[in-house]
Amino acid sequence: MRIDAHHHLWDLGAVDYPWLMARGVVRFFGDPGPIQRDYLIDEFRRDAAGFAASVHIQVGAADGWAEARWVQSVADATPDWPLAQVAFCDLTAQDLAATLDRFQTLPTLRGVRQIVGRAPDEDAQTGTNALLADPRFADGLRQVGARGLSFDLQLIPELYTHMARVLDRAPDTTVALCHAGSPHDRSAQGLKDWAMRLRTLSDRPQITCKLSGLGMFDHGWTTDSIRPIVETCLDQFGPDRCMFGSNFPVDSLYSDYGTIVRAIEDIVPSSMHASVFHDTAARFYALP
Repeated sequence: MRIDAHHHLWDLGAVDYPWLMARGVVRFFGDPGPIQRDYLIDEFRRDAAGFAASVHIQVGAADGWAEARWVQSVADATPDWPLAQVAFCDLTAQDLAATLDRFQTLPTLRGVRQIVGRAPDEDAQTGTNALLADPRFADGLRQVGARGLSFDLQLIPELYTHMARVLDRAPDTTVALCHAGSPHDRSAQGLKDWAMRLRTLSDRPQITCKLSGLGMFDHGWTTDSIRPIVETCLDQFGPDRCMFGSNFPVDSLYSDYGTIVRAIEDIVPSSMHASVFHDTAARFYALP
């Protein structure tokens, strides 16, 4: 059985997603127009042929609790598809403990996510990088780990060093690094700098790396263009700390699901397939 460790679903009639309703607004990953429609579990399962379980990652709903409840309802309605979820949670909120208590009533919940960084230009507008200097954020990370929950970390290479210092204050919190750490500069020098910075995170055993979202900064990607990223992650984290994620439907803007899977299969040695496509995610997110 294979597990997709990073994907999204949305029902625009059930949950409010402001970015999916904002027509004509280009995001850091491109024009979201083609995916500004419902994307439900049945379509995802058709896309994810050959997979049998998955992890839903929060995706910018106006109300994180409404999204998490909806995901739970999807899981309840499809018991033949093991589905775990990572919900949005503001770790700086005054009512964090109560919020986590409520989230933990959902059987599918495994962890939370609060995006630290997406891309330089967009980050400059949103100000999310400021989380790194907020002591409430580090305290929230500790609370998450104390509850046995994980944290999905999305940020850019320029923030690795600062984030590592924050994680040193929450060493017992397991972390999933989204999208291989978002190496947005795909020039030869950019990838060299990313690989060097990545050591700051890969040296910390609490962090597991997702091989996901590699098309967001390389819309014309090929197996060869993403090969250095995948191979670097495998080298630094090892297969036991790497897991496959499709980032669908966002990455459907630039590729079909099967093409992404075949590219990762081609790059990852066959002896590591069981870890990358199942074992790591099953262990990290407590799936079958």
